[in-house]
Amino acid sequence: MEGDAMRQEAKESIEAAQNYRRELQLRLTGLKQACTQVRGSSSQARDALRRHFSELQAAAARLLAARLAQLVAQVDALEEQSLRPLTACQTLILQGVGQADQLLREGEAALRCDVEEDGLGSFNQKALNIHLDSLLEVPALVDVACVSAQLDDSVLEVLKEMVVRHGSVSSHPPVQIMELQERPGAMLVRWAKVDEDFSAVDYRLQYRRAAGGGAYEDAYVGGDCEVVVVHLDPQTEHLFRVSARGDGGSSWSPWSVPVAGSTSLAPHEWSPGTDGFILSSRRNIAMRCDSAPSGCPVLYSNGATYCPGQTLTFKVSAVGQADNRDGLGVCVERESGRETLQRDQAVCISTKGAVFVNGKEMTNRLPALALGSAVTFDMEVVALFSVGSSNNPSEGGANVKLRVTIGCGSREVVFDWLLETAVDGLLFGCCFAHTGWKVLVF
Repeated sequence: MEGDAMRQEAKESIEAAQNYRRELQLRLTGLKQACTQVRGSSSQARDALRRHFSELQAAAARLLAARLAQLVAQVDALEEQSLRPLTACQTLILQGVGQADQLLREGEAALRCDVEEDGLGSFNQKALNIHLDSLLEVPALVDVACVSAQLDDSVLEVLKEMVVRHGSVSSHPPVQIMELQERPGAMLVRWAKVDEDFSAVDYRLQYRRAAGGGAYEDAYVGGDCEVVVVHLDPQTEHLFRVSARGDGGSSWSPWSVPVAGSTSLAPHEWSPGTDGFILSSRRNIAMRCDSAPSGCPVLYSNGATYCPGQTLTFKVSAVGQADNRDGLGVCVERESGRETLQRDQAVCISTKGAVFVNGKEMTNRLPALALGSAVTFDMEVVALFSVGSSNNPSEGGANVKLRVTIGCGSREVVFDWLLETAVDGLLFGCCFAHTGWKVLVF
């Protein structure tokens, strides 16, 4: 018996050692990932710094060369402008010197040859015509341009001060992505500050496909800390990152650690071919396009794709005239020819904010729909009943009870919805009596 106990204890020790080794291996894997992140981010930071400062050097060289050329051109223009009258004066003086030399040669020749009085008279008359007593005035040096360059050495100090403050390096961004939650054809991204000393005013969320290494694109810029990124292909991994901008600042903080995620849920789509509606290429946007005299039927989803436990969102991107028959909502089955969702086995909100459950209007109301309004439907199963069960509180024999929360703006309405039968999924729909309404579903 003692030997069996010792063998059992040895087996337990071996199992504990295996578990211990497994946990250590997992921690080693985590440490390797951490080291990879440190080395990879440091390499990217170095590359970004070298690229940025290289671009700055090139840009500064171009700006300095352009300014130098501009100033040299000003010097050339001043030189030409200042020399023009001096050159003209010089030309006139040289002409006078030439005339005086010619007159001297002629006079000396006349005296040596003892020419007749007529020749001397002619020479004297020529001398009078030259106006030997008339001299051009040469400007004093104080009246002549003295071109100089004024260079303020303080620009070097200003530039030095700016360069010293330019750029920064940090090891921990002030904001990080905290949660990714898949939605049909979309992803709910939540983030939060991790640096309490950083006062964030705006956030900027970007995403890109994980494969291929393409450029990031903006998904959201604003003050909220969560957003649903739509138009994502299912089963395709994307990378998400976020940065923040402080109070009074114009520059964005360093990016958070990229977080990868993908949605396995097919995107919600409107059913094509319904009179009075035009759909986008992805079929997730519906626009009420015309006003048929006979009325416009309800536009349903392409299938029962909404399941309890998910959030269904309608985003109003254009508005028209409101009508009491309008509505956005969820139903169990489609009824052809219906012009409203205010009926049995359906819940909806009208464009005026009224909430209807199985065709009956509730006392509580939500804000009327406006441009940019987002209406959310959240449902969860709270009770299941068997038909004919004594525990069934409904005389109609409902065998499922859903807790429904409809939100619009900062308000929401919560109620229980009894269904006659259990369903795997629900249809969603919209109906508008007038044109101009446009709704995105996700």
